[in-house]
Amino acid sequence: MTGSTPETVEVREPISAPDADGRPRRATRRFPLFTRDTARPEGGGRAASGAAPAPARQWPMLAVLVTVGLGLLLTAFDAFRLGTLLVGVALLGGAVLRWLLPGVGMLAVRSRFTDIATYGLLGVVIVLLALMVQPEPWLEIPFLKDTLHFTVSG
Repeated sequence: MTGSTPETVEVREPISAPDADGRPRRATRRFPLFTRDTARPEGGGRAASGAAPAPARQWPMLAVLVTVGLGLLLTAFDAFRLGTLLVGVALLGGAVLRWLLPGVGMLAVRSRFTDIATYGLLGVVIVLLALMVQPEPWLEIPFLKDTLHFTVSG
């Protein structure tokens, strides 16, 4: 290999390739044994400039957490329906923030699509369950009662 030019490089292994100088190097598709760094999720940068204080840089996450906390507080004070409704609305708000804002700070956990789908789906399910909670549900879905009776009696 010594004294060879880039045109006469001999590649012995099927997974090796020449580098920028023409010398063969091993290029593997295998992941490294130890991860040295991880990529920040898309949109995971600060929501405000670095000069702003720490809470202001993470305002989307704080808005969702404060709303969830208020919902849990209402639930603890025996306003179960309103509290869980507020928790679901907070998750839906997190999905909207993740969709609209380019940088949402720590609210970005995974890819944008996965975050929006997760926050949105959980928010919709919690809101629907809060609306259908007994006694005197605000939302009644007729086929659910029939489905329950069919599965239990059958």
